[in-house]
Amino acid sequence: MQSASIGVSISFTAGVLSFLSPCVLPLIPSYVSFITGMSLDDAQRSRRTTLVHALLFVTGFTLVFLALGATATVLGRLLHQQRDLVGRVGGVLVILLGLYLMGVFSLGALSRERRIHIANKPLGYLGTVLVGMAFAAGWTPCIGPILGGVLTYTASSADLNRGLLLLFAYSLGLAVPFLAAALMIDRFMALFRRYRGALAWMSRASGALLILIGILMITGSMTTLSGWLQQWTPEMLQSRL
Repeated sequence: MQSASIGVSISFTAGVLSFLSPCVLPLIPSYVSFITGMSLDDAQRSRRTTLVHALLFVTGFTLVFLALGATATVLGRLLHQQRDLVGRVGGVLVILLGLYLMGVFSLGALSRERRIHIANKPLGYLGTVLVGMAFAAGWTPCIGPILGGVLTYTASSADLNRGLLLLFAYSLGLAVPFLAAALMIDRFMALFRRYRGALAWMSRASGALLILIGILMITGSMTTLSGWLQQWTPEMLQSRL
């Protein structure tokens, strides 16, 4: 259970870092305006409408991420007999993705834009869900490396329930700050202007997290780390994990 908790925490953090990536964060106001069909000022005043559309947008990309998680888990099950090898190879891949995010080298396949552009959002709430799905399916340069790391780790677990849990945690990490930004778009804009120069460091932080995950996968140290953390976990919390 401790190992699963660590995996969920890492996946949630990866989702937050995806939100803070340099090519997602600046476009949040545009997404809020697009999915609501209102100006940012109107979206700020009509918070109920904004919340509904934001939740539907989140639902759209969560569905795609869960589907990817289930697929990765099935692949992991097919390779279950070579689980240790899959973990090591996956760890190397995750480290490479981390180095890419830190700017050590460039990968053309990840650098090319894969966004799915929707010139005119379909009317109604269904359209907002579809925009969320398009976001998840097509934003390769921004969330691709981080999501790829989470999916690789998910495949190595070969456990469907755990895989879905990890991708749900990743989606939640991306969803919570998006919902907060949508409901407080004026404060978000002020914070963005203030800390805009720090966005490059968010990409480096994402890379460092992936490198850590990769090392844990290669060395099989996730269980060891869980045991070490368990020693520092209060008994009251351990009984609830």
